[in-house]
Amino acid sequence: MEPFKNKISPEFVQCLANHLDRTIVGFQKTAFEREILGQLQQLELKQRARLIADVTTKHLPDALESRFSILRSLLHSDPEGVVDRDSDENGICGWGMMPLGMIVSDSGLNDFDASFDLMKEMTKRATAEFDVRPFLAKDQERALSIMTPWTEDPNVHVRRLVSEGTRPRLPWGMRLNQLIEDPTPTLPFLEALKDDPEEYVRRSVANHLNDIAKDHPALVSDIAANWLKDATPQREKLVWHACRSLIKSGYEPALRAFGLNAPEIHLADLSIETEKVRFGGSLSFSAALKSTAMRSQDLIIDYVLHFRKANGKLAPKVFKWTKATLDPGTVHRLSRFHPIRPITTRTYYGGTQAVSLRINGQDFGYQEFDLQMPDG
Repeated sequence: MEPFKNKISPEFVQCLANHLDRTIVGFQKTAFEREILGQLQQLELKQRARLIADVTTKHLPDALESRFSILRSLLHSDPEGVVDRDSDENGICGWGMMPLGMIVSDSGLNDFDASFDLMKEMTKRATAEFDVRPFLAKDQERALSIMTPWTEDPNVHVRRLVSEGTRPRLPWGMRLNQLIEDPTPTLPFLEALKDDPEEYVRRSVANHLNDIAKDHPALVSDIAANWLKDATPQREKLVWHACRSLIKSGYEPALRAFGLNAPEIHLADLSIETEKVRFGGSLSFSAALKSTAMRSQDLIIDYVLHFRKANGKLAPKVFKWTKATLDPGTVHRLSRFHPIRPITTRTYYGGTQAVSLRINGQDFGYQEFDLQMPDG
Protein backbone atom coordinates (compact mmCIF):
# COMPACT_ATOMS: atom_id res chain seq x y z
CA MET A 1 0.00 0.00 0.00
CA GLU A 2 1.37 3.38 -1.01
CA PRO A 3 2.16 5.69 1.95
CA PHE A 4 -0.41 8.42 2.50
CA LYS A 5 2.35 11.04 2.37
CA ASN A 6 2.74 10.38 -1.35
CA LYS A 7 -0.73 11.84 -1.87
CA ILE A 8 0.88 15.23 -1.26
CA SER A 9 3.39 14.85 -4.04
CA PRO A 10 5.58 17.04 -6.23
CA GLU A 11 2.88 16.73 -8.89
CA PHE A 12 0.35 18.17 -6.46
CA VAL A 13 2.69 21.07 -5.65
CA GLN A 14 3.00 21.86 -9.35
CA CYS A 15 -0.78 21.62 -9.78
CA LEU A 16 -1.33 24.02 -6.88
CA ALA A 17 1.30 26.38 -8.28
CA ASN A 18 -0.48 26.44 -11.64
CA HIS A 19 -3.78 27.41 -10.02
CA LEU A 20 -2.15 30.08 -7.85
CA ASP A 21 -0.39 31.46 -10.94
CA ARG A 22 -3.76 31.91 -12.66
CA THR A 23 -5.26 33.54 -9.58
CA ILE A 24 -2.62 35.81 -8.02
CA VAL A 25 -1.21 38.72 -10.02
CA GLY A 26 2.58 38.63 -9.91
CA PHE A 27 2.72 35.17 -8.33
CA GLN A 28 6.31 33.89 -8.16
CA LYS A 29 5.68 30.36 -9.36
CA THR A 30 9.29 29.22 -9.69
CA ALA A 31 10.23 30.44 -6.21
CA PHE A 32 7.09 28.82 -4.76
CA GLU A 33 7.87 25.42 -6.26
CA ARG A 34 11.59 25.59 -5.40
CA GLU A 35 10.95 26.37 -1.72
CA ILE A 36 8.57 23.45 -1.30
CA LEU A 37 10.12 20.82 -3.55
CA GLY A 38 13.53 21.28 -1.98
CA GLN A 39 12.18 19.92 1.31
CA LEU A 40 9.13 17.83 0.43
CA GLN A 41 10.57 14.37 -0.09
CA GLN A 42 12.13 14.09 3.38
CA LEU A 43 8.89 14.99 5.20
CA GLU A 44 5.95 12.91 6.44
CA LEU A 45 2.30 13.61 5.58
CA LYS A 46 1.36 16.32 8.08
CA GLN A 47 4.79 17.94 7.73
CA ARG A 48 4.30 18.13 3.97
CA ALA A 49 0.89 19.72 4.40
CA ARG A 50 2.25 22.20 6.94
CA LEU A 51 5.14 23.20 4.66
CA ILE A 52 2.78 23.82 1.74
CA ALA A 53 0.37 25.77 3.95
CA ASP A 54 3.14 28.01 5.29
CA VAL A 55 4.70 28.71 1.91
CA THR A 56 1.31 29.32 0.28
CA THR A 57 0.35 31.75 3.04
CA LYS A 58 3.40 33.89 2.22
CA HIS A 59 2.03 34.37 -1.30
CA LEU A 60 -1.53 35.24 -0.19
CA PRO A 61 -2.83 38.69 0.70
CA ASP A 62 -3.07 39.60 4.38
CA ALA A 63 -6.70 40.72 4.23
CA LEU A 64 -8.88 37.76 5.25
CA GLU A 65 -11.63 38.42 2.70
CA SER A 66 -9.11 38.48 -0.17
CA ARG A 67 -7.22 35.49 1.19
CA PHE A 68 -10.37 33.40 1.51
CA SER A 69 -11.55 34.49 -1.92
CA ILE A 70 -8.38 33.09 -3.46
CA LEU A 71 -8.68 29.83 -1.50
CA ARG A 72 -12.27 29.45 -2.65
CA SER A 73 -11.22 29.99 -6.28
CA LEU A 74 -8.76 27.10 -5.95
CA LEU A 75 -11.46 24.56 -5.05
CA HIS A 76 -12.31 21.90 -7.61
CA SER A 77 -15.24 22.83 -9.82
CA ASP A 78 -17.01 19.53 -9.04
CA PRO A 79 -18.15 19.43 -5.38
CA GLU A 80 -19.77 16.00 -5.69
CA GLY A 81 -16.83 13.78 -6.60
CA VAL A 82 -15.15 11.12 -4.47
CA VAL A 83 -13.04 12.50 -1.66
CA ASP A 84 -9.77 10.75 -2.51
CA ARG A 85 -9.50 11.92 -6.13
CA ASP A 86 -6.44 13.84 -7.23
CA SER A 87 -6.33 17.56 -7.82
CA ASP A 88 -6.25 18.49 -11.50
CA GLU A 89 -6.69 21.34 -13.94
CA ASN A 90 -10.25 21.81 -12.60
CA GLY A 91 -9.10 22.62 -9.07
CA ILE A 92 -7.81 21.34 -5.75
CA CYS A 93 -9.53 18.43 -4.01
CA GLY A 94 -8.80 15.22 -2.10
CA TRP A 95 -5.61 15.29 -0.05
CA GLY A 96 -4.93 18.76 -1.42
CA MET A 97 -7.51 20.08 1.02
CA MET A 98 -5.15 19.32 3.91
CA PRO A 99 -2.78 22.29 3.47
CA LEU A 100 -5.60 24.61 2.38
CA GLY A 101 -7.58 23.73 5.49
CA MET A 102 -4.57 24.55 7.65
CA ILE A 103 -4.52 28.04 6.16
CA VAL A 104 -8.17 28.53 7.11
CA SER A 105 -7.66 27.49 10.74
CA ASP A 106 -4.44 29.53 10.92
CA SER A 107 -6.06 32.67 9.54
CA GLY A 108 -9.74 32.63 10.39
CA LEU A 109 -10.16 32.15 14.13
CA ASN A 110 -11.41 35.71 14.49
CA ASP A 111 -14.08 35.29 11.82
CA PHE A 112 -16.13 32.15 12.48
CA ASP A 113 -18.79 32.89 9.87
CA ALA A 114 -16.38 33.35 6.95
CA SER A 115 -14.24 30.41 8.04
CA PHE A 116 -17.10 27.95 8.47
CA ASP A 117 -18.63 29.05 5.18
CA LEU A 118 -15.36 28.24 3.42
CA MET A 119 -14.79 24.99 5.32
CA LYS A 120 -18.26 23.84 4.36
CA GLU A 121 -17.28 24.13 0.71
CA MET A 122 -13.87 22.57 1.30
CA THR A 123 -15.25 19.49 3.02
CA LYS A 124 -17.30 18.69 -0.10
CA ARG A 125 -14.01 18.12 -1.93
CA ALA A 126 -12.47 15.93 0.82
CA THR A 127 -12.86 16.85 4.48
CA ALA A 128 -12.33 19.73 6.89
CA GLU A 129 -12.47 17.50 9.97
CA PHE A 130 -9.08 18.67 11.24
CA ASP A 131 -9.68 22.33 10.49
CA VAL A 132 -12.89 22.87 12.47
CA ARG A 133 -11.20 21.70 15.67
CA PRO A 134 -9.28 24.88 16.54
CA PHE A 135 -12.60 26.73 16.26
CA LEU A 136 -14.26 24.24 18.61
CA ALA A 137 -11.40 24.69 21.06
CA LYS A 138 -11.72 28.48 20.94
CA ASP A 139 -15.52 28.81 21.20
CA GLN A 140 -17.29 25.46 21.31
CA GLU A 141 -20.80 26.83 21.71
CA ARG A 142 -20.49 29.12 18.71
CA ALA A 143 -18.92 26.47 16.51
CA LEU A 144 -21.59 23.89 17.36
CA SER A 145 -24.37 26.38 16.70
CA ILE A 146 -23.03 27.00 13.19
CA MET A 147 -22.79 23.26 12.50
CA THR A 148 -26.23 22.35 13.89
CA PRO A 149 -28.20 22.84 10.63
CA TRP A 150 -25.55 20.90 8.72
CA THR A 151 -27.04 17.63 9.99
CA GLU A 152 -29.73 18.14 7.35
CA ASP A 153 -27.45 19.30 4.53
CA PRO A 154 -28.00 17.48 1.22
CA ASN A 155 -24.24 16.90 0.83
CA VAL A 156 -23.04 13.70 2.53
CA HIS A 157 -19.61 15.15 3.30
CA VAL A 158 -21.09 18.12 5.12
CA ARG A 159 -23.26 15.86 7.25
CA ARG A 160 -20.28 13.64 8.03
CA LEU A 161 -18.21 16.66 9.05
CA VAL A 162 -20.71 17.37 11.83
CA SER A 163 -19.89 14.03 13.43
CA GLU A 164 -16.27 13.52 12.39
CA GLY A 165 -15.07 17.05 13.06
CA THR A 166 -16.44 17.03 16.60
CA ARG A 167 -15.03 13.63 17.62
CA PRO A 168 -13.32 14.11 20.98
CA ARG A 169 -10.30 11.96 20.07
CA LEU A 170 -10.08 12.13 16.28
CA PRO A 171 -6.92 10.31 15.06
CA TRP A 172 -4.34 12.76 13.69
CA GLY A 173 -6.44 15.66 14.98
CA MET A 174 -6.08 17.87 18.05
CA ARG A 175 -7.94 16.52 21.07
CA LEU A 176 -11.06 18.41 22.10
CA ASN A 177 -10.54 18.38 25.85
CA GLN A 178 -13.82 20.11 26.62
CA LEU A 179 -15.75 17.40 24.77
CA ILE A 180 -13.61 14.67 26.31
CA GLU A 181 -14.69 15.98 29.71
CA ASP A 182 -18.34 16.46 28.72
CA PRO A 183 -19.48 14.92 25.41
CA THR A 184 -23.16 15.73 25.84
CA PRO A 185 -23.15 18.84 23.56
CA THR A 186 -22.55 16.64 20.49
CA LEU A 187 -25.12 13.96 21.35
CA PRO A 188 -27.93 15.78 19.48
CA PHE A 189 -25.75 15.62 16.36
CA LEU A 190 -25.30 11.87 16.73
CA GLU A 191 -29.00 11.38 17.41
CA ALA A 192 -29.86 13.30 14.23
CA LEU A 193 -27.40 11.31 12.11
CA LYS A 194 -27.80 7.78 13.49
CA ASP A 195 -30.17 6.77 10.69
CA ASP A 196 -28.49 8.78 7.93
CA PRO A 197 -29.01 7.12 4.53
CA GLU A 198 -25.24 7.02 3.90
CA GLU A 199 -23.06 4.44 5.69
CA TYR A 200 -20.16 6.93 5.37
CA VAL A 201 -22.00 9.15 7.85
CA ARG A 202 -23.23 6.33 10.10
CA ARG A 203 -19.69 4.96 10.34
CA SER A 204 -18.52 8.36 11.59
CA VAL A 205 -21.28 8.37 14.22
CA ALA A 206 -20.09 4.95 15.39
CA ASN A 207 -16.48 6.11 15.61
CA HIS A 208 -17.57 9.22 17.51
CA LEU A 209 -19.38 7.06 20.07
CA ASN A 210 -16.34 4.80 20.33
CA ASP A 211 -14.29 7.90 21.19
CA ILE A 212 -16.77 8.83 23.91
CA ALA A 213 -16.73 5.26 25.26
CA LYS A 214 -13.07 5.61 26.18
CA ASP A 215 -13.99 8.18 28.84
CA HIS A 216 -17.71 7.60 29.44
CA PRO A 217 -18.45 3.88 28.94
CA ALA A 218 -21.69 3.94 30.92
CA LEU A 219 -23.07 6.77 28.80
CA VAL A 220 -22.36 4.93 25.55
CA SER A 221 -23.81 1.71 26.96
CA ASP A 222 -27.04 3.56 27.79
CA ILE A 223 -27.15 5.08 24.29
CA ALA A 224 -26.57 1.64 22.77
CA ALA A 225 -29.42 0.10 24.75
CA ASN A 226 -31.74 2.90 23.66
CA TRP A 227 -30.74 2.86 19.99
CA LEU A 228 -31.08 -0.93 19.75
CA LYS A 229 -34.79 -0.76 20.51
CA ASP A 230 -36.60 -1.52 17.23
CA ALA A 231 -33.30 -0.90 15.43
CA THR A 232 -32.93 -1.36 11.69
CA PRO A 233 -30.08 -3.63 10.54
CA GLN A 234 -28.15 -0.51 9.56
CA ARG A 235 -28.48 1.03 13.01
CA GLU A 236 -27.65 -2.24 14.73
CA LYS A 237 -24.44 -2.40 12.69
CA LEU A 238 -23.64 1.16 13.76
CA VAL A 239 -24.13 0.35 17.44
CA TRP A 240 -22.01 -2.79 17.23
CA HIS A 241 -19.18 -0.77 15.74
CA ALA A 242 -19.63 1.99 18.31
CA CYS A 243 -19.31 -0.48 21.18
CA ARG A 244 -16.48 -2.56 19.76
CA SER A 245 -13.95 -1.41 22.36
CA LEU A 246 -16.38 -1.91 25.23
CA ILE A 247 -17.25 -5.41 24.03
CA LYS A 248 -13.60 -6.35 23.60
CA SER A 249 -12.89 -5.20 27.14
CA GLY A 250 -15.85 -7.16 28.50
CA TYR A 251 -17.68 -4.11 29.86
CA GLU A 252 -20.83 -5.64 31.33
CA PRO A 253 -23.32 -2.77 30.75
CA ALA A 254 -22.41 -2.77 27.05
CA LEU A 255 -22.77 -6.55 26.85
CA ARG A 256 -26.19 -6.30 28.52
CA ALA A 257 -27.27 -3.70 25.97
CA PHE A 258 -26.85 -6.42 23.33
CA GLY A 259 -28.57 -9.04 25.44
CA LEU A 260 -25.32 -10.87 26.07
CA ASN A 261 -25.01 -12.82 29.31
CA ALA A 262 -22.09 -14.50 31.00
CA PRO A 263 -21.11 -17.42 28.74
CA GLU A 264 -22.11 -20.88 29.90
CA ILE A 265 -19.56 -22.93 28.02
CA HIS A 266 -16.78 -25.43 28.44
CA LEU A 267 -13.64 -24.85 26.38
CA ALA A 268 -13.25 -28.37 25.03
CA ASP A 269 -10.15 -27.52 23.03
CA LEU A 270 -7.76 -24.68 22.22
CA SER A 271 -4.98 -25.93 19.97
CA ILE A 272 -2.11 -24.25 18.18
CA GLU A 273 -1.19 -25.89 14.90
CA THR A 274 1.92 -23.71 14.41
CA GLU A 275 3.82 -23.96 17.68
CA LYS A 276 6.76 -22.24 15.97
CA VAL A 277 5.89 -19.23 13.82
CA ARG A 278 8.50 -17.55 11.66
CA PHE A 279 8.11 -13.79 11.47
CA GLY A 280 6.28 -13.05 8.23
CA GLY A 281 4.20 -16.21 8.48
CA SER A 282 0.91 -16.96 10.20
CA LEU A 283 -0.22 -18.36 13.53
CA SER A 284 -2.80 -21.14 13.06
CA PHE A 285 -5.07 -22.16 15.91
CA SER A 286 -8.45 -23.76 16.53
CA ALA A 287 -10.97 -24.08 19.32
CA ALA A 288 -13.99 -26.10 20.33
CA LEU A 289 -16.68 -24.66 22.61
CA LYS A 290 -19.34 -26.81 24.25
CA SER A 291 -22.49 -25.18 25.58
CA THR A 292 -23.36 -26.01 29.20
CA ALA A 293 -26.47 -23.82 29.21
CA MET A 294 -30.07 -24.99 29.37
CA ARG A 295 -31.08 -22.51 26.69
CA SER A 296 -29.76 -21.07 23.45
CA GLN A 297 -27.09 -18.40 24.00
CA ASP A 298 -25.46 -15.72 21.82
CA LEU A 299 -21.69 -15.41 22.01
CA ILE A 300 -19.22 -12.78 20.89
CA ILE A 301 -15.98 -14.66 20.36
CA ASP A 302 -12.72 -12.70 20.17
CA TYR A 303 -9.16 -13.91 20.50
CA VAL A 304 -6.31 -12.41 22.47
CA LEU A 305 -2.69 -12.49 21.36
CA HIS A 306 -0.22 -12.00 24.18
CA PHE A 307 2.73 -10.37 22.44
CA ARG A 308 6.19 -10.13 23.96
CA LYS A 309 7.44 -6.61 24.68
CA ALA A 310 11.01 -5.32 24.76
CA ASN A 311 11.21 -5.98 28.52
CA GLY A 312 10.21 -9.62 28.04
CA LYS A 313 6.74 -9.26 29.53
CA LEU A 314 3.61 -10.19 27.58
CA ALA A 315 0.94 -7.64 26.67
CA PRO A 316 -2.54 -8.68 25.48
CA LYS A 317 -4.07 -7.41 22.26
CA VAL A 318 -7.72 -8.29 21.54
CA PHE A 319 -8.82 -9.09 17.98
CA LYS A 320 -12.40 -9.39 16.76
CA TRP A 321 -13.32 -12.85 15.54
CA THR A 322 -16.92 -13.97 15.19
CA LYS A 323 -20.43 -14.26 16.61
CA ALA A 324 -22.15 -17.57 17.29
CA THR A 325 -25.41 -18.89 18.70
CA LEU A 326 -25.05 -22.15 20.65
CA ASP A 327 -27.96 -24.42 21.41
CA PRO A 328 -27.87 -26.46 24.66
CA GLY A 329 -25.24 -29.17 24.63
CA THR A 330 -23.89 -28.35 21.17
CA VAL A 331 -20.21 -27.99 20.27
CA HIS A 332 -19.01 -25.11 18.13
CA ARG A 333 -15.70 -25.58 16.31
CA LEU A 334 -13.73 -22.77 14.74
CA SER A 335 -10.25 -22.05 13.42
CA ARG A 336 -8.17 -19.03 12.55
CA PHE A 337 -5.02 -17.88 10.77
CA HIS A 338 -3.39 -14.70 12.11
CA PRO A 339 -0.55 -13.24 10.02
CA ILE A 340 2.43 -11.94 12.00
CA ARG A 341 4.07 -9.56 9.57
CA PRO A 342 5.64 -6.09 9.70
CA ILE A 343 3.19 -3.34 10.62
CA THR A 344 3.85 0.27 11.55
CA THR A 345 1.96 0.13 14.86
CA ARG A 346 3.86 -2.72 16.53
CA THR A 347 7.42 -3.91 17.06
CA TYR A 348 7.70 -7.68 17.42
CA TYR A 349 10.12 -9.51 19.67
CA GLY A 350 10.97 -13.18 19.37
CA GLY A 351 10.33 -15.80 22.00
CA THR A 352 7.34 -17.25 23.80
CA GLN A 353 3.97 -15.62 23.03
CA ALA A 354 0.44 -16.89 23.68
CA VAL A 355 -3.16 -16.97 22.48
CA SER A 356 -6.38 -17.10 24.48
CA LEU A 357 -10.08 -16.52 23.85
CA ARG A 358 -12.38 -13.78 25.11
CA ILE A 359 -16.05 -14.75 24.99
CA ASN A 360 -18.74 -12.28 26.07
CA GLY A 361 -16.01 -10.43 27.93
CA GLN A 362 -14.61 -13.43 29.81
CA ASP A 363 -11.22 -15.03 29.12
CA PHE A 364 -10.80 -18.74 28.34
CA GLY A 365 -7.73 -20.88 27.72
CA TYR A 366 -4.09 -20.00 27.21
CA GLN A 367 -1.74 -21.69 24.77
CA GLU A 368 1.82 -20.68 24.03
CA PHE A 369 3.73 -20.52 20.74
CA ASP A 370 7.23 -19.45 19.77
CA LEU A 371 7.81 -16.50 17.46
CA GLN A 372 11.08 -16.78 15.56
CA MET A 373 12.55 -13.54 14.29
CA PRO A 374 15.04 -13.28 11.41
CA ASP A 375 18.69 -13.39 12.39
CA GLY A 376 20.25 -9.95 12.83
